[in-house]
Amino acid sequence: MLHKWLTEATHTRGSAKALVYRDTYLSWRGLSHRVERRVQEFGAMGIAKGHWVGLMLGNVPDFAILTLALSKIGATVVPLDPTTGTRDLSLILTHAPLRALITRPRGGVETQQQPGAMKEDERARGANGEALESRRRLQGTLLTCSIYKQTSETPPKAAVVLFTNDSQGDPKGLLRTDENLEAGAVNIAKALDVTPEDRILTTVPLYHAYGFDLGLALALRFGATLYLEDEVAPKRIVKLLREQEIDMLPGTPALYAGLAKLPTAKALKIKRARYLSGGSTLPEATAESFKTRWGVRILPVYHTTETGLVACERLGHGKSSAAGSVGKAIDGVEIKVGTGAKALSASGEGPMWVRSKACARSAIGAGVGRGRNGDVPVGGFDGAGWLRTGDLGSIDKSGRIFLSGREDQLVKVDGKRVALGEVQGCLESFPKVQSATVRVITDPLGGPMMVASVVVLGKCGAEELIDHCAKNLAPYKVPRRIEFIRDDLAPPTTS
Repeated sequence: MLHKWLTEATHTRGSAKALVYRDTYLSWRGLSHRVERRVQEFGAMGIAKGHWVGLMLGNVPDFAILTLALSKIGATVVPLDPTTGTRDLSLILTHAPLRALITRPRGGVETQQQPGAMKEDERARGANGEALESRRRLQGTLLTCSIYKQTSETPPKAAVVLFTNDSQGDPKGLLRTDENLEAGAVNIAKALDVTPEDRILTTVPLYHAYGFDLGLALALRFGATLYLEDEVAPKRIVKLLREQEIDMLPGTPALYAGLAKLPTAKALKIKRARYLSGGSTLPEATAESFKTRWGVRILPVYHTTETGLVACERLGHGKSSAAGSVGKAIDGVEIKVGTGAKALSASGEGPMWVRSKACARSAIGAGVGRGRNGDVPVGGFDGAGWLRTGDLGSIDKSGRIFLSGREDQLVKVDGKRVALGEVQGCLESFPKVQSATVRVITDPLGGPMMVASVVVLGKCGAEELIDHCAKNLAPYKVPRRIEFIRDDLAPPTTS
């Protein structure tokens, strides 16, 4: 499906800009030419239709080129976070039957210059060492392709597998079909009035469903120009917004908080600005500060890996919309609150259920299918095709949706799911920690962040604990603040 979209866009858009990265760009014809070269190279490597291939890359042109080449072959694309820890990578390789994994050295240079840093392909080999068959360098790049031995089992059929975390914090892969991709892109385009003339800037990762759906997939489906940024540098982003007249910006509260804090600001003159905020609740202070400085209202959205885009606030975030709302369900998506034993509370709050053709019906992972007493598990479907999202919320009389939390212990930090129990367990595995609790607080401008409260045995510094977490968890799972609790009566000491 993805390559089909490329073919159609190349036919209609030809020499128009398709992909822009820093100071270079590819036209649609140029992008198609690059894709064909990779198709031939994959064929020589033995990568064929039905194979699953992991891409452990950031927001760089190679992500798009390789994704499209694999799509033409008929292989399944499996985007992965380059910061994935060894434990999570091992779990992913256990459940995802990868034929190959494509990675790049950290920082774009060989590890000889980075003592102690393990290259991504070496971490993958360590997680699944017995299955490694060979390792090759892709022509003209620093990218490494690790080839794994084929198994006798036929992998499930999917166009793309996008990973998130299940209710226990373990990796869960959602299998997106061609039908899911088409329905998701069409639903988004209708809700946001997407046209081939749009310019989409993607700073959120393409390996994350939010960036994939509202960045790469959307641009391909409708022939829009995609601008890629792999570093969130507020000054550079504002320069792009202004000079390139960016129409669409899928972002997070943290991104907008950074832009709102810039010392000098001049209103952007964008006629059809659709600057989106998803992943977590957009603080009112951030929305108002951004509007005051840049003259653009941020549009809150509700998006998940399982469902794609569910809702958006077309009026913008401010006096003209309901504060705290993520908007109304978009065309093509049905949503309801509460069912059966999980009925509505007195305040009208309950579990959120979604039904649409964009919903991924199949998943892989250790926790897939877990439920209690015959209940539909979080992430599962009932007999009528309704997905239990795991989110809690309510819908007002006008149809606006308000999210209030989760049924499980998952929280969202900058758009990514984190299991508090996993972070707590990591802290308590440190020899100097007696016990720990983890919670999420919301900074008025910066959005949600994790804070850990710990009881320690003897002297222990916050740096030690943060270093320990950084070695065992993905960066977004590491607490940003440590509070030391000396005893049950004394208040916590912050470091």
